[in-house]
Formats: sequence, structure tokens, C-alpha cells
Amino acid sequence: MGTQGASGIEDCPFCQMANNRTDTDILLSDDELVCFRDVKPGATHHYLVIPRMHIDNCKTLKAADIPLIEQMEQMGRRILEKNKVSDLDDIRLGFHLPPFSSVPHLHLHALAPASKMNLKSQLRYGQHSYWFITVEKVLSQLKTHGKVK
Repeated sequence: MGTQGASGIEDCPFCQMANNRTDTDILLSDDELVCFRDVKPGATHHYLVIPRMHIDNCKTLKAADIPLIEQMEQMGRRILEKNKVSDLDDIRLGFHLPPFSSVPHLHLHALAPASKMNLKSQLRYGQHSYWFITVEKVLSQLKTHGKVK
């Protein structure tokens, strides 16, 4: 799996959420993942999916992490469907590239509808964002190169 960070559970707000040490409203969870609303939504529907295990960011992922990323994508789609997002072709699923991650813990953004995001959100999460990499690109790079470039 991806590299565990040196900061550890005590300093990481997402580790605290994943271990039920905050009052965050958990919308979906399983043994490996937790999903909750983004506190600064970039779209009508904006959720974060995080692994319970601390992984710094998408650049620390290895080919062995492909199943985890696929599970994160599935949970992202599931939360959108659960919240009645009917057009699953009008969504954005992806990660911010470091150093543009707001929290140094791997987190998948699930946003919808992508076509209605404002300009600021398009810059942060849109197709032409320099800072945002889609889950498809992450998986492709892991399969091809064994890492995220």
C-alpha cells in the first residue's frame, strides 16, 4: 500500500475522522474507507472518500494500491447514487496533486453535477485543472508505470 506518513494518526484530521475521533457525519464506511461531505463544497454534491489507513497523497501510491483506488471510486459513485445523482456521466472523481492537497491524507473528491460547477470549482476540479488528476488517470499511471507521475 501507499507510504504511511510520518505525521501519524494524532496530527492528521482525516485519520481522526476515520477513527471516529470527531463529530463528522460519516455517510458511508466499511473496513477500509470512510465517506463524508466536503466542508468547502465545489459542487451541489461534493463528498470525500478516504482510506482508514494513513496514506499521504496520490503521488505515494504504488501498483499494489490499485484495488484500494478502485474501492474508493466505487464508494464515490455509491454516495452520488445514494444522493440521487442520476447522470453519472456528469461527475468528477479524482485527487489533488501535491502540494495542492488541503489535507496530507489521500482523499478522493466525488463531485456532481460537474457541468454546473462555478469557475472557481472548474479551476480546482475541472477537466483542465493543473492540480486535479482523475481517478482514471491515477489508475492508468499505476498500471503503466507503477506510480503516479
